[in-house]
Amino acid sequence: MNEKKYDLYINRELSWLKFNERVLDEADNAANPVYERLRFSAIYCSNLDEFYMVRMGSLLDQTLLKAEVKESRTGMTPQEQIDSVNQTLQHLKEKRDRVYWDSMMDLSAYNIVHSRIANLNAEEKCYLETYFMNQIFPLVSPQIIDRHHPFPFLENKKLYIGVHILSKNNNIKLGIVPIDKHFDRIIFIPHQTQMKFVLIEELIHYFIDKIFNEKSIVDKIIFRITRNADINVEDDIGDVDIDYREVMQELLKKRRKLAAVRLEVYISYNTELIRYLCKKLELDQSQVFLRHAPLDMGFIFHLENKLPPLEDLVFKPLKPQQPVTINKLEPMYKQIQKRDILLHYPYDSMSALIRLLEESAIDPEVISIKITLYRVARDSKIINALVNAAEKGIEVNVVVELRARFDEENNIEWSKQLEEAGCKVIYGIVGFKIHSKLLLITRKSGHKITYITHVGTGNFNEKTAKIYTDIALLTAHKEIGIEASTLFNSLFMGEFVKHAHHLLVAPKCFKNRIIELIDQEIAHANQGQTSEIILKVNSLTDKIIINKLIEASQAGVKVIMIIRGICCVRAGIEGYTHNMTVISIVGRFLEHSRIYVFGSKERAQIFISSGDFMTRNTERRVEVAVPIYDAFNKQEILEWLNTMMRDNVKARVQNSDGTYSLRSTPADPLDSQLYFYEAAYKKSAQKQDFSLPPKSKFKIVDLIKNKLKHLILKKS
Repeated sequence: MNEKKYDLYINRELSWLKFNERVLDEADNAANPVYERLRFSAIYCSNLDEFYMVRMGSLLDQTLLKAEVKESRTGMTPQEQIDSVNQTLQHLKEKRDRVYWDSMMDLSAYNIVHSRIANLNAEEKCYLETYFMNQIFPLVSPQIIDRHHPFPFLENKKLYIGVHILSKNNNIKLGIVPIDKHFDRIIFIPHQTQMKFVLIEELIHYFIDKIFNEKSIVDKIIFRITRNADINVEDDIGDVDIDYREVMQELLKKRRKLAAVRLEVYISYNTELIRYLCKKLELDQSQVFLRHAPLDMGFIFHLENKLPPLEDLVFKPLKPQQPVTINKLEPMYKQIQKRDILLHYPYDSMSALIRLLEESAIDPEVISIKITLYRVARDSKIINALVNAAEKGIEVNVVVELRARFDEENNIEWSKQLEEAGCKVIYGIVGFKIHSKLLLITRKSGHKITYITHVGTGNFNEKTAKIYTDIALLTAHKEIGIEASTLFNSLFMGEFVKHAHHLLVAPKCFKNRIIELIDQEIAHANQGQTSEIILKVNSLTDKIIINKLIEASQAGVKVIMIIRGICCVRAGIEGYTHNMTVISIVGRFLEHSRIYVFGSKERAQIFISSGDFMTRNTERRVEVAVPIYDAFNKQEILEWLNTMMRDNVKARVQNSDGTYSLRSTPADPLDSQLYFYEAAYKKSAQKQDFSLPPKSKFKIVDLIKNKLKHLILKKS
């Protein structure tokens, strides 16, 4: 295939920025309730923080290498990528600031006001001064930086007040006041009709002269820095026989001290003071961003608890429903043995999965539970069920991925708790993250061994299951269970699965199988048959897969891709990707499910997976995709995809220049996420108390017997 790089490929970092701009567009969308728009602003900023800590940190590291490294798809050097990112962010910076204050202006219509202290009346300023002197002043820890007081270590993402003090010899002297976590971030001002507030950093900034009262203050700024967080655990392990968990704990300490990659400044902009900070932090001017809105938007999430109960401010509350295919009176394993069960989060509740684990913990026929954990909730019922099972004497084997970025500390603590309960815990394979969402419950009844296997697209996390869209399959398929067992045994021995018939397992038998499936569709197209590929993933960056999809498009295969985030290929390029469509859905819930469909109608082969089509997923992680065999479940997934492809409210279509546009169609508005929730509510309302899945109906007396058996089993 002849490559036209400038036409076909999009730089990964620039594509990610386009995705994050789509998040910012939701903050700028007047159709969203005003508080939800503020929440989208906060998500945009949080995303950007992580981007700088990981991606920009990595690019800056690459600029220090002697050998020039170029991005494989576009041929851009690290410096070219950094320059392009900074240029893009200058535009987005202005948009981000405007969107925040526009939202605050709309919020003021509800008498909730982010006040500028200078605009307050004398009585309100007096209240804030009294609050400052009584609640803040006694607790601040100011520092002066001069030849007797060295420049301090500045923490990642922490807010600081910087003060330019004029010394006796007219040299710059820096005063710093850290904004510590023990301060309340939001300070409310008593008012009869309005809920006025200021932020702690604005309050300290305004009254900073009372801290440095004998000094000559030239100017003052609010600032924070972002540090590189791209640590590599393998570089610090080597072949030393050392506890992996201890290595991770040491690396987390190291992360906090990595080089600064960004300086953000809010309110006043003293160029001399900024130059001084850049010199000390070894930053150049392109890494400095002047903001007209708060630097840390985390307070938005805390503001929600302070808001008056006004429905117009927030999205209508939606509650995950009990899946209609599940019978409350029959043990989960029996229902799964009858037919595969598909769970669709957040529309379905995760309670069915938790119930399966809780029942397994007290089931005398369960001999082992094996699970991979990547990210779990803080107060995890999943963990509690595993601990309970281990304490009941069941063999519980847990693969905990300690390298789940920014969840390392949480996973370290969970691994300790699991070990203390008697679980066998391993940490995966050096150099390869265990990202699969796999659960295997092994049962033995007499001489018969059976399996219940869970393969999901999202984490075993009750919190994210309410805000991420994901799919999970629960199956008693014997051969899938055997392959899952083989996979777990391989992980426990530090090896990879090299062959599997049903499952696709990265890194050894995943990408090659995907390529084979695409080749099958190309062959059908070459024979003049209708050929189609539908992919739903979070990101597409793997160049080998991209090139194969371009080849499929050239052969006449209809390629439809629903990609929330990074997409490194341009659709609609004549002669190359003219049969390719790329859709991005950014809405109330984070699109997270991965679905692969090869072939149309009765020929469709459908997989759900933990893996995106990124090189890191296909080559450097353990990912699992499972085929969907049940005809009812296959039809359900195809209907879900069809609905998402018809979304004309939250779906944006990629243009041939790589930009995205909201779809404008004459059809009635369709928000696919709300459609799925409405369907879940409707099905739940229609379900009778004793209704059962199709082909599983039996008499009321049998239901009562099953309930009694369940109660006896639970009591035992």
